[in-house]
Amino acid sequence: MFDIQEELKKLPGKPGVYIMHDEKDDIIYVGKAISLKNRVRQYFQSSRNKGIKIEQMVTHIARFEYIVTDSELEALVLECNLIKEHRPKYNTMLMDDKSYPFIKVTVDEPFPRIMLARKMVKDKAKYFGPYTSAGAVKDTIELIRKLYNIRSCNRKLPQDVGKERPCLNYHIHQCKAPCQGYISQDEYRKSIDEVIRFLNGNYDLILKELEEKMQSASEAMEFEKAIEYRELLNSVHKIAQKQKITDTAGDDRDILAVATEEEDAVVQVFFIRGGRLIGRDHFYLRIAKGEKESEILSSFIKQFYAGTPYIPSQLMLQEEIEDQEVVEEWLTRRRGHKVHLRVPKKGTKEKLVELAQKNAALVLSTDKERLKREEGRTIGAVKELEKLLGLKGIVRMEAYDISNTNGFASVGSMIVYEKGKPKRNDYRKFKIKGVQGADDYASMEEVLTRRFVHGMKEMEEGKEMGSFTAFPDLILMDGGKGQVNVALQVMDKLRLNIPVCGMVKDDSHRTRGLFYQNIEIPIEKDSEGFKLITRIQDEAHRFAITFHRKLRSQGQVHSILDDIPGVGPARRKDLMSHFSNLDAIKNATVEELGRLPSMNEKSARDVYNFFH
Repeated sequence: MFDIQEELKKLPGKPGVYIMHDEKDDIIYVGKAISLKNRVRQYFQSSRNKGIKIEQMVTHIARFEYIVTDSELEALVLECNLIKEHRPKYNTMLMDDKSYPFIKVTVDEPFPRIMLARKMVKDKAKYFGPYTSAGAVKDTIELIRKLYNIRSCNRKLPQDVGKERPCLNYHIHQCKAPCQGYISQDEYRKSIDEVIRFLNGNYDLILKELEEKMQSASEAMEFEKAIEYRELLNSVHKIAQKQKITDTAGDDRDILAVATEEEDAVVQVFFIRGGRLIGRDHFYLRIAKGEKESEILSSFIKQFYAGTPYIPSQLMLQEEIEDQEVVEEWLTRRRGHKVHLRVPKKGTKEKLVELAQKNAALVLSTDKERLKREEGRTIGAVKELEKLLGLKGIVRMEAYDISNTNGFASVGSMIVYEKGKPKRNDYRKFKIKGVQGADDYASMEEVLTRRFVHGMKEMEEGKEMGSFTAFPDLILMDGGKGQVNVALQVMDKLRLNIPVCGMVKDDSHRTRGLFYQNIEIPIEKDSEGFKLITRIQDEAHRFAITFHRKLRSQGQVHSILDDIPGVGPARRKDLMSHFSNLDAIKNATVEELGRLPSMNEKSARDVYNFFH
């Protein structure tokens, strides 16, 4: 039995992370300390004013453990990782999981391109952002390509010059065809320099040029051209208006403020890049009653900036946080340059923080119910599934489906849901390689084996961010006992311990319940858990079907009938239209095959012999 008072005496006076467990051995709180001995003892001293959250938590602590680190900075990093992994009940939790896109200009290429990038990596390209809207980034890229005739292809230039015909963009005057040598590197580079000036917010030159072109086209009575220039002009004006000057210093900084109401909090962030407000966003947090705003900000910073691809040089805060120095050091290491946390007391910066706080309060009052509903649809629905299945800690779910046409050309799909939301960047497609015909079980075995073997190989190679590295907390199969058993056999063969659950459908092909541990579990049809399962099942099916249709449209679907001697396109079409599936063709007699219009006795015998 764990004796808390005795264990308190053993605590070292060193930096580290402490982990609190309840009676069920669930982790309910993770914290860091400069001195574990001093910090952990404080929780169990009756004389201290702990606050409502800590008082509640202490009553549920059955035991604690700790990990000693070499420094407080190491403790902070470990604390962030443990909170992200275990999502303890009494830690302030960031509910949103957002990522922000960049605009990337490949200036290292002879003929640079402009594209959307989800991460800023250390290459020779130039990055702008991050921006808060992927839609706005796509619109901006499209506009820039129209304005400056920048290529959108992936051809390797100048090596591939003249190898293929120019694409449609050249013919509609949106590219000057460097792939044909119609524009020199120097001339093209001038356009790229203009693009960079545009992305830095210098719009005056292009606005003037478009105004002049519109007037000239109008005077020459070329009204279609004039309308085109007018639309481009309006598009530039819209982008220019979104990037309002907010700070003459021209620095990169984030402005953060929080508003709270009981167990809800919203942090508002203004993103300022190069002195311009490029966007803002708000984040919903789960907090404990009575939690201080400084504590909420500290938790938010650790969780948000542990995952964001870009960290500015300054964070402007509503108020000082307790562990400011170590957080600054951690952010500095992540950024590679000095990062400062500031609490402005006067001037424009103070007004921006005040504005952020007002926006946070407004979002909290107007969006509270919507945010609650969204949480119910996602995290709440996952909690329902955990309760139904007797599991806990489900964050990542993977669902699989097989698609084919009458048994021909099977393909597999893997979709991923995290915290009840689709994570489309992690979706994967599989062409079935080792299975002939409509054998869904064998096809599924191949897909699962390839997926997890690939993931295990990436782990062995030390790829922390590999495409298959993250393993699911639950595997969902589109089917009942048969599909589940296939998945369990793969897990057993690979010595993996991942729960497998089947999504069972009724005779009308509608979701009916779950199949788990050889038992069919019914779900209330009006519950959020049922709706989530239905969405996952539909999404897995949609993704597989879409992939199969794409292959068909590209002429990549190869039918087993193509391998039969004497069966060409006409006979294959006859077979597929007359018989319902591949099994029906296999079971047909020579006489039945011979009745088809395109068949003669020899070809009918060839088909029969091929399958027998």
